[in-house]
Amino acid sequence: MSLLQQIITIAIAAVTNFVTRWLPFAIFTNNKKAEPEPAPFIKGLGAFLPAAIMGMLVVYCYRNINLLAGNHGLPDLIAGIITVAVHLWRRSMFLSLIVGTISYIILINFVF
Repeated sequence: MSLLQQIITIAIAAVTNFVTRWLPFAIFTNNKKAEPEPAPFIKGLGAFLPAAIMGMLVVYCYRNINLLAGNHGLPDLIAGIITVAVHLWRRSMFLSLIVGTISYIILINFVF
């Protein structure tokens, strides 16, 4: 690629990145107030989507468990129980996911 082609490619990537980050705010913001506020539809999604995404992750994580072979999915279930217990104890999604992941890795590599 020539220098001009490289500059054009970088410019297109930069503009595309800027537009994809700016466009949702331009579309879904109420402009009636001096301070922009998300539309009610977006607030509703913000309240609903985190739980829906976590549910999808649980289904995704447990989709390949074979109860008729090997360890019957015990490491998966134990790590899931540890994750839920840590979340109920500390109410920190980040901490519970990290502890659950580490416990799963330990169970897979050293216990089962």
